[in-house]
Amino acid sequence: MFDSLQKRLGATFDRLKGRGALSEADVDEGLREIRVALLEADVALPVVKDFIEKVRPRAVGESVIRSVTPGQQVVKIVHDQLVETLGAKNEGLSLGSPPAPILMVGLQGSGKTTTSAKLGLYLQNREKKRALMASLDTSRPAAMEQLKILGEQANVATLPVIAGQKPLDIAKRAMAAARVGGYDAVILDTAGRQHIDDQLMTEVAQVRDLVHPHETILVADSLTGQDAVNIARAFNERVKLSGIILTRADGDARGGAALSMRAVTGAPIKFLGVGEKLDALEAFYPDRVANRILDMGDVVSLVEKAAENFDKERAEKMARKLKKGEFDMNDLAEQLGQMKKMGGMQGLLAMLPGVGKVKEKLDSAGLDDRILTRQEAIISSMTKEERSHPDIINGSRRKRIAAGSGVDVQDVNKLLKMHRQMSDVMKKIGKGGRGPMAGLGALMGGGLPPGVLPGGKR
Repeated sequence: MFDSLQKRLGATFDRLKGRGALSEADVDEGLREIRVALLEADVALPVVKDFIEKVRPRAVGESVIRSVTPGQQVVKIVHDQLVETLGAKNEGLSLGSPPAPILMVGLQGSGKTTTSAKLGLYLQNREKKRALMASLDTSRPAAMEQLKILGEQANVATLPVIAGQKPLDIAKRAMAAARVGGYDAVILDTAGRQHIDDQLMTEVAQVRDLVHPHETILVADSLTGQDAVNIARAFNERVKLSGIILTRADGDARGGAALSMRAVTGAPIKFLGVGEKLDALEAFYPDRVANRILDMGDVVSLVEKAAENFDKERAEKMARKLKKGEFDMNDLAEQLGQMKKMGGMQGLLAMLPGVGKVKEKLDSAGLDDRILTRQEAIISSMTKEERSHPDIINGSRRKRIAAGSGVDVQDVNKLLKMHRQMSDVMKKIGKGGRGPMAGLGALMGGGLPPGVLPGGKR
């Protein structure tokens, strides 16, 4: 989401860090470039002005100008201000005594219904809370059916639909059902409109007054840019938001909405929707987002993703194989599956420090999730014997595998080479007793052109 902002700020800081000493004029020039970068990223003008006004006194202070590493000092100041602007710390859901009503508001098309299901799944899987979902959208055709289907997919309970009921009646019935059923939270998916109107706001306010929600969350599409800030302000004035969820944060949005919304509404961004799947909802951590914007990486989130997808039984099975020096194509396929679960190659690389500087090289090298899909297809085209004993794959077998998976023989050769590299790494890991995900570096680096990864690594 922050690619363009990351690129502009990265170029500015590289120039500042390239100078041995900084004058006040150098800092002012850098701040002008930061201002332009923020405006181009759709950050609201008042927020940009406030940001620069807070950064400048610290950036031109004597401790920076006379510092041994003034450029790095300026980066730290900007980082700290980014964190402050984004909300200083992660603020989770405040549920209180059950059943806690969570009011989901937003415009039509922002992904509100899907996000309601994502939040229900998040509460059940991460917070170990039982959630009941109810659609109050009586104006959009099939809205209630959509939530019901999503609930079935996520294994989250939904309130049975009774035709002809009004939103207030549905909300009252949902709260009663939650109390009887012993649910911890009730997610109320309100109706959206194509634009802000009095009917929408009045309806949302009436539901709020009836259920007294513990959380009133605005679901906003991050691709709407500046308009998302205006939407947030309008909802906050009428129903007082307690939090924001930005959807499509994995898209090519400029990211300005995230930087503006906290300042404009005072409501924290609590989650980011980072994909179409129902488990693609991430808690929002301002410091980690600031690190990503400044290309410092987000190793903490990377470790958390690895921990979430860690299967102890499979890991122990892999460890036993590694001790015997075994690592076949079935194991490689499992590693590829692990990577896809953790966000794919692009998602993982985005969390590594310094990758923003070589993003264009990575793109030109074709390093994206299509590689994983292609590699899985190649392995699927192998026989059981070939997957267990890759050494038997000769020239004729390679041609057959390539034809079966719809790739060139060269692609099969690259996969076999990568397997050999990973096999060597995994054997060393097995002797040291480390986990299978430690082979990730070999998997990412295998077969890339020289100079693609930071530091000239392959």
